[in-house]
Amino acid sequence: MTSKKKTSQNLRLGIPKGSLQEATLRLFKKAGYHITVGSRSYVPNIDDPELSSLLIRSQEMARYVEDEVLDAGICGRDWVLENNAKVVEVCELHYSKATSNPIRWVVAVPNDSKIKSLKDLQGKRIATELVGYTERYLKKLGIKSEVEFSWGATEVKPPVLADAIVELTETGSSLRANNLRIVDSILQSVTVLVASKSAYKDPWKRQKIENIAMLLQGAIEAEAKVGLKMNVPEKNLKNVLSKLSSLTSPTVGALNETGWNSVEVIVDEKFVRDIIPEIKRAGATGIVEYPLNKVIS
Repeated sequence: MTSKKKTSQNLRLGIPKGSLQEATLRLFKKAGYHITVGSRSYVPNIDDPELSSLLIRSQEMARYVEDEVLDAGICGRDWVLENNAKVVEVCELHYSKATSNPIRWVVAVPNDSKIKSLKDLQGKRIATELVGYTERYLKKLGIKSEVEFSWGATEVKPPVLADAIVELTETGSSLRANNLRIVDSILQSVTVLVASKSAYKDPWKRQKIENIAMLLQGAIEAEAKVGLKMNVPEKNLKNVLSKLSSLTSPTVGALNETGWNSVEVIVDEKFVRDIIPEIKRAGATGIVEYPLNKVIS
């Protein structure tokens, strides 16, 4: 897979190509892995001699992990379900190309369609990339529809080429732009790290996979948080600490100058603009805000 020498201590990792690629590379960088990808290459370079990798589309990732072509990979849970892949889900990774929110697969129809509920799909034609899962989902509800694979531009197919579509959405803006309305959601999905069953039984590979999972989750956790450090005179310490919220209690240490303390804390970034003026008025000085790469709970 790469020019690295094949050894027993080598983990074959799939990186998602496509919409998740750039967000994934940024996440790995925060986790401590430097990954470079050539403009025409499907073989990324990673600054970890124990890792080799391939760029694989998320739609195919779980299948290659199940078949042990890869030891582990990152993809959407929706594609694990679509492929009915027998893999180990190591952890959820709450990030995506636009937001950290889960994506949804929804049934959508033209605004003027008579289809109001899933039962109205009986005998209708549905276009989607998620063919297998959609067929199984509707079958469980006793609904017989013609589900066909869509090669792209799915939103423009109703009403001429299909009566309805099953499409993924994060915000719904693309559906609204194409004059479509959502009938129902059939799947909510997040990004997951999956491993092959054989790799997860191997002690070295399992530890390596779990190390990667820990660092990636720590990088995601750090996205919404920042560090604050400040100097606080002893007389104001109690008042300043009452203004702070954190993952754990703030770290307080004495400074060389008698009567002064150093205080350090991790806080949610969305609250920082409110906290800084409060702690300043409470007596803190020399306040420094800094970004975080990883927060490991």
